[in-house]
Amino acid sequence: MSDTDIFVAAVRAHTRVLKLPTIGRECDGLARQSLAEGWSPLRYLRALLDAEIATRAEHAIERRLRAARLPAQKTLSQFDWRRAHGLERSRVEDLGRCAWIPAARNVVLLGPVGTGKTHLATALGIEAIKHGHHVVFYRASDLVRALTEARDARALSRMQEKLRRVALLIVDELGFVPFEKAGGEMLFDVLSTRHERGATVITSNLAFSEWNRVFVDDKLTAALLDRLAQHAEVLVTRGPGDRTPTTAKRPEKKEDASPLTA
Repeated sequence: MSDTDIFVAAVRAHTRVLKLPTIGRECDGLARQSLAEGWSPLRYLRALLDAEIATRAEHAIERRLRAARLPAQKTLSQFDWRRAHGLERSRVEDLGRCAWIPAARNVVLLGPVGTGKTHLATALGIEAIKHGHHVVFYRASDLVRALTEARDARALSRMQEKLRRVALLIVDELGFVPFEKAGGEMLFDVLSTRHERGATVITSNLAFSEWNRVFVDDKLTAALLDRLAQHAEVLVTRGPGDRTPTTAKRPEKKEDASPLTA
């Protein structure tokens, strides 16, 4: 047995104790490569550590993807920009860099069915995961159902805290299914609690003026829109022949404090 073989066997034994499986798997091949190319011991060590770190990063992304419960793994590079007329590609790609997530800003995607809102929301979620953020995806109706079940099981506070702490919450299809007043109030509480604490993506086929159909209460709707106006990027998707509804424009931040935002 050569000195290299003895060294590699020792490295493998240590990696099992230290739980460094990638180093144990790669040490033989990298050792032979280092001999063939005349690497220094430091370069060999760096190559081993780089391999371990890269593998752990990949596994971390896989774990966050599973935890996010995204409906599909659709990326920005796969998006068909012909589906969303009038949408600024550069603006979306800038959002893909995820600087808005640590700043606890929001993204609201408004537009008719079939214009790629869910795809874009999912793609932003994937980019967030790649940047090391924890993401959770819910369809709005599923989120209200989960909140209702948690309330009935006396676990609502625990679920609300979990939703508050996630770096990015994606709420898809807001407005597709009407809620009872209690459901709208619980959803409002989730979104309101995340204000200035966590980033949120919301997709909806409804213009802002129609959101009271979701939350039932006009005051709740006005309060939520006030909060979104302060920290939101609003993107409007349009299908062929559709016109951008004037009611779906980005809301302007009010100069004077409104009692609805208290």
